[in-house]
Amino acid sequence: MTLIGATMARPEQQMLVDLPTRTPIQKKTAVHSARSGTFTDNMKLPVHRWFRYSAGFSAEWVESVLKDHKARAVLDPFVGSGTVCVTADKLGIPSYGIEAHPFVFRLGQGKLSWAESKDDFESAISKLTVAAKKIRDSVSLSEANALIVKCYSIDSLRDLYSIKEAYLKLTPKWPASINSLVFLAVNSILRVTSHVGTAQWQYILPNKTKARVSSPYDALKLQAKMMMDDMQVMQCESVASKATLLPTDSRTLLGVPDKSIDLVITSPPYANNYDYADATRLEMSFWGEVRSWGDLHGTVRQYLICSSSQHASKDKMKLAELLADPAIDPIKEELTKVCNELDVVRKTKGGNKAYHLMIAAYFTDMAKTFQALRRVTKDGATLCLVIGDSAPYGVHAPVERWFGELALAYGFKSWSFEKIRERNVKWKNRKHTVLLHEGRLWIKG
Repeated sequence: MTLIGATMARPEQQMLVDLPTRTPIQKKTAVHSARSGTFTDNMKLPVHRWFRYSAGFSAEWVESVLKDHKARAVLDPFVGSGTVCVTADKLGIPSYGIEAHPFVFRLGQGKLSWAESKDDFESAISKLTVAAKKIRDSVSLSEANALIVKCYSIDSLRDLYSIKEAYLKLTPKWPASINSLVFLAVNSILRVTSHVGTAQWQYILPNKTKARVSSPYDALKLQAKMMMDDMQVMQCESVASKATLLPTDSRTLLGVPDKSIDLVITSPPYANNYDYADATRLEMSFWGEVRSWGDLHGTVRQYLICSSSQHASKDKMKLAELLADPAIDPIKEELTKVCNELDVVRKTKGGNKAYHLMIAAYFTDMAKTFQALRRVTKDGATLCLVIGDSAPYGVHAPVERWFGELALAYGFKSWSFEKIRERNVKWKNRKHTVLLHEGRLWIKG
């Protein structure tokens, strides 16, 4: 797997590109933190900190964009665990969030249940804990797969599986919003109660150990207390959620009305071979939704934008068929050259990864997303995409330019790119020397 790192960019004037004229121009912009394109700062913010997902951006930055554009209806077609929708709720702005990852969608539902009664949530957690402790010593651990067994001590497993069994028995008695809150709370303690290196934002590292591990019952109590405190803060600012979360596809945006959106804020998957399905494998293994890494494709990956070679290979994609899709006609000539070069280069590499298929499928999927975005956005709408370019096996794909050309081809008026930070400058094991960057692609409709 090719890993792409990042470092803090120096404050400086950003280079923007005026696409209608294709002329680079210097433009003074406000200096933004390089972390605004990451989830890091959200871990100190109410509701956002309930669950750290593998991808995301700063809620404070989102809030500034919402205020600057005086948005009346906002959309995030890759909403993840809900940063844009929660931030819109804080400001009382109606929003739509699209999430095709079934498990992450459920986590988003939990965050967007912040307006539920704190007393009802506290009561549900109390009943869950009492029920779990009653069955703790007799609970079966037979459902724990090899990964789960590696990640927890026997005592922690008994605690966690008693909580799981109690949850499954009690959930039919709870309203949907309480169920979502409790589900999120239980998932939020799975990493802190593991004694191995389960990085909160990415893959599981069962070969590393941690010095401090929380007890599951104690962790659940602390998590619920933090959530209740955050609910009180949020409820002082807003009365109810105005978000509509949809478990659908960004390539169709089914459920979002035509010409209804005046602001889009999102961060699509990067074409860097990160397996978003694998990011929640620990949690999905705990609930029995997957038994092994091989189950991830059928359960999750097949529904997502293709951004990993595993996805392309598992679906047995054909390069000629991908390049024949009319959706990518605006960039077909350049895309074909890059894919053909990757097809040659990969055969010289030990991994021989199907990056040529991944890149072709990725831009085909994103082309369809831009078509769908044009349908749902109003004339004059603004789109902001936090994106990074890509260079699998050292073959560069100019993501922001190709996205911009696709946007123009499907009816948007202009685009410009604002670099936030440089990437691929600190990883010692990087396989190529192509300098990459991350930034904001601004599109006007």
